[in-house]
Amino acid sequence: MLNDFFPIFAWWIIVSGLGIICLPFAWHLFHRFWDYGYAFSKIIGILIVSYLVWLWGSLKIFSFTSQTIWLAIAVTVGINFLIIRRQSKKFKKEIKSRWRIFAFEEGLFFIAFTTWAYIRSFQPDIYGLEKFMDYGFINSILRSRFFPPADMWLAGKTINYYYFGHLVAAVLTKLSGLNSAITYNLMVALLFGLCFTAAFCLGANLFQTPLKQKKTGQKKAKLPFLSGLFTACLLTLGGNLQPLYWWLKNKNFNGYWYPDATRFIVPKFGAADNTIHEFPNYSFVVADLHGHLFNLPFVLLMLALLFSAILSKKVKSSSLALASFLLAIFFMTNAWDFPIYLLTLGLTILYLNFLKHRQWAKTLIQTAKSIIFCLFLAILFSLPFHLHFQNISQGIGLVDFHSPAWMLLVLWGFPLITSFAFIIFLAANSAKIKNKDNFILILLGVSWLLILTPELIYVKDIYIHSHQRANTMFKLTYQAFVMLSLSIGYIIIQILTRIKQKHLKISYLFLNLFFLTFIFIYPHFSVLSYYGLKNYHGLYGLNYLQRSHPDDYQAILWLKRNLTGQPVIVEAVGESYTDFGRVSANTGLPTLLGWRVHEWLWRGSFDEPGKRTEIVRQIYESKNLNQTRQLLKQYQVKYLFLGSLERKQYPQLDKSKWNQLGKVIFSSGKTKIYQIID
Repeated sequence: MLNDFFPIFAWWIIVSGLGIICLPFAWHLFHRFWDYGYAFSKIIGILIVSYLVWLWGSLKIFSFTSQTIWLAIAVTVGINFLIIRRQSKKFKKEIKSRWRIFAFEEGLFFIAFTTWAYIRSFQPDIYGLEKFMDYGFINSILRSRFFPPADMWLAGKTINYYYFGHLVAAVLTKLSGLNSAITYNLMVALLFGLCFTAAFCLGANLFQTPLKQKKTGQKKAKLPFLSGLFTACLLTLGGNLQPLYWWLKNKNFNGYWYPDATRFIVPKFGAADNTIHEFPNYSFVVADLHGHLFNLPFVLLMLALLFSAILSKKVKSSSLALASFLLAIFFMTNAWDFPIYLLTLGLTILYLNFLKHRQWAKTLIQTAKSIIFCLFLAILFSLPFHLHFQNISQGIGLVDFHSPAWMLLVLWGFPLITSFAFIIFLAANSAKIKNKDNFILILLGVSWLLILTPELIYVKDIYIHSHQRANTMFKLTYQAFVMLSLSIGYIIIQILTRIKQKHLKISYLFLNLFFLTFIFIYPHFSVLSYYGLKNYHGLYGLNYLQRSHPDDYQAILWLKRNLTGQPVIVEAVGESYTDFGRVSANTGLPTLLGWRVHEWLWRGSFDEPGKRTEIVRQIYESKNLNQTRQLLKQYQVKYLFLGSLERKQYPQLDKSKWNQLGKVIFSSGKTKIYQIID
């Protein structure tokens, strides 16, 4: 365990350092926040540095090196200096007055980050589900000089996917100088820590207590901490009511399987089709570094920005520019979040314009202008990405399946009860409705729209008929869970503190405690099922490969240490979610073809994956020396990998020709690497 202390501490120092650098930026954006948005300074720092590195690399101005990252950090320092140069005295005075809050939030981040790193150390393997894909993206970016990075599973092509989050991981990896097999797991822990503290910050500021009011009661002063911690736990650790369904049906939790909470609307439980409805805790547990998880801190930053605008009761040009920048980041990280938060942004602007003008015609015109402005800037900020990206969706269709109402109640019953309670509460206190209440109403409205949309339409993709709305439901309801989690903490505490009748307050409290018991029991099952928490393995994620394919593991390490750039290597082709593609994923070296179905999804056609499947077979099995040489030359292949999976996948393997086509540059057991001789 002590061996893991240095990489954990190093990443904490780096991320906290970026946060300190960007504290002036956070102070400027969230000046009305109880804590000046301290928790978001880290996210801002990571975002600015990563974006500058990406922009310079995309425009071929600077290559992706450690020196470029330090230059981006220097520019970030300069930006923050410009923000406070005319208000330095005010900044120092106000920051000094909040140092206790900053210390608390920093401690909270450190505990959350190190705790999840510790949990991840019980099962650190970068193996299973889609980890090969995510790890391959990171390794390919680490080897790239410019962007877009090479597709490690389709040599000669660039990644046609939303890779900005993976670039963030690569930037922090290169900055720290640590092995990517360690930083993959640190990134999972970092995302947990960032999301926990960001959710705390948002939840606390919904009940912010101005520190200038010295006579504020002690009980009221505790509300920000209570609301913040409750909200953070709901967002990062909470589940849905599927455990309650299991308990009511079985009278115990024997045999309970935590993924069922994310795959409940399926034929196994009585639905007509197969859907996905994941939420953050499941993502943190299974540790696939997908776009929806990478984007979560940036999503929370966007929501904080919108809430800050609500508090100031006006739409600033600077806020619109930053919101546009975040929308651009969403498109490059997890494109589904782009329309979701464009809608949320639009509703917020609409509300603020109505407060200002009190005339619907003028309100609608001003809102439309702001949205067009944001769309223009968002496209401009992400333009280098759009120039190389081909849309992988195939349009929108009407669904053929609908979720049984009782299943929707199992998944969303608690937020539904809370939403109705909030509406009743506002109706009974209509004279005391605050702007923050209307902000919560916006979040609730968007959330329920996202939940109901997959019952009507779906985005077409390559998946079969019975899975037609699976991805649509997944990406939309994931964000609904996020916004509902932020809302529920505020609603429950707000109602409890405002109810005067003792018996009604007690009844409402116990009703919520009953449901929350099953919501918070979920991480008990998910963490214990996945990690066990008995055998500590550390943060290094490739030990599984050493156990399962020891000779291949040694060969992969040799490739990582000895090859620079991204020369093309040939390895066996196989299906998704298997061990195939292990060489390219673990090294970042492009191969002719990796996971075939994934490339089918990313390219929108099986033509190229189908063609290359046969080409790789010919390279390994063809008896025709000239044909093999021509194929190697055509695809600029420099190395050929001959390991356990290649021998299994190509039983007619012709080994005799390889001594004529290349030379062995590495050998371990039966695993060999051939360098192709031109």
